[in-house]
Amino acid sequence: MALFRTRLASSTLLRSILHTPSRSLSSVAVENVESKATPSWKSMMAQMLTQDISSHVGSCMPLSNMRIGTIIHNIEIRPGQGGKLVRAAGTSAKILTEPTGQPVNLPPLCNTIIVEMRIPPIYFCTRYCEIKLPSGVKKLIDKRCSATIGTVSNPEHGTKKLRKAGQSRWLGRRPVVRGVAMNPVDHPHGGGEGRSKSSGSHGRVSLTPWGKPTKCGYKTARLKKRM
Repeated sequence: MALFRTRLASSTLLRSILHTPSRSLSSVAVENVESKATPSWKSMMAQMLTQDISSHVGSCMPLSNMRIGTIIHNIEIRPGQGGKLVRAAGTSAKILTEPTGQPVNLPPLCNTIIVEMRIPPIYFCTRYCEIKLPSGVKKLIDKRCSATIGTVSNPEHGTKKLRKAGQSRWLGRRPVVRGVAMNPVDHPHGGGEGRSKSSGSHGRVSLTPWGKPTKCGYKTARLKKRM
């Protein structure tokens, strides 16, 4: 995963540009080929300008340079902060809106005038780009934030079966204890006779260990879906 945003072009792209076909030749022909196969800086720059970097898997660039429908991962929340979203194994996000801008909806009369006068289409630029996360949630993220094109590797990570309980402890996962099995000092669901969440007759809503509601549609996310 590309956690550092210092390179704008992918290393695979540069490797394909600097690749010389002299590896499969004999030692006699290598000397003649090396002088012709070694690219100059002008030819390298011309080849980088003609190739579409925004379609190469592994390229890291701002969202404003990408196309609509691009599959991305390792997305920044704030420009220059580093990748924060969609970093788990096998996950990916999708760009839903055009980062460069969207066409303005004009009346039919204006559209006919624009077509007759051959005026280029009018676009309005926005600061945010709508992205669909793996959970299905749609977020508005600043188009200056960087992301990496492609999907995170190792998609079979979630289907891996642990052989025994100790293997989860090797991974740093501690046992999960139910709140109703604790004491009142340890959890809001603790205490009482039997499997009761409280001593009252009406019961209580499910809470986290810190007292925040977890069910009944309690809103925990921000109202504005802008990151």
